[in-house]
Amino acid sequence: MSEPARRGATIQDFLAIPEGERFHELIAGALVEKAAPSGEHGAAQAVIVGAIVPGFLRKSGHGGPGGWWIATEVEILLESGEIVRPDVVGWRRERCPERPTGTLVKLRPDWTCEIISPSNANDDTIKKLRIYHHAKIGHYWLVDPRDTTLTVMRWSEPGYVTVLRAERGEVVRAEPFEAVEIAVGMLFGDDPT
Repeated sequence: MSEPARRGATIQDFLAIPEGERFHELIAGALVEKAAPSGEHGAAQAVIVGAIVPGFLRKSGHGGPGGWWIATEVEILLESGEIVRPDVVGWRRERCPERPTGTLVKLRPDWTCEIISPSNANDDTIKKLRIYHHAKIGHYWLVDPRDTTLTVMRWSEPGYVTVLRAERGEVVRAEPFEAVEIAVGMLFGDDPT
């Protein structure tokens, strides 16, 4: 169980947490501890990375167009002053020619993916959805183990638009990574079809 959010926190408060103990985000002035990842969470994260990286990581991908930097659990400082740590995140190389490095990456990503933890569900489905929209992050994915679904959203001025909602048993091509197929059930422990 994570600790309650600490209100009135600053970037300095965030940075005062030793790096090895910093499993937090700074959301709306609150220092929020991320839930400890479960086996299911880690497995879903690995499947997403395994599906996307071969076709998209390099300048020219194997079986895909390439053109992305993909990472996991990166601390990102957004222009709003909020610090997020998406489960999986990506930057288009056309906008970010060099791989993002260091702590507190300051370049807005083009895609984020969160795997919902029951104890922090509102952070991902409400608070971070608003934060990512305000930051103009082009695509936001939610992987929800509670109902075994994948929701893919695209940024638009009034709010994110859901462009895909898929469940276990479906194989999808989810933007912005349409060049590869993802078996949704694999995100939740199913064997490949």
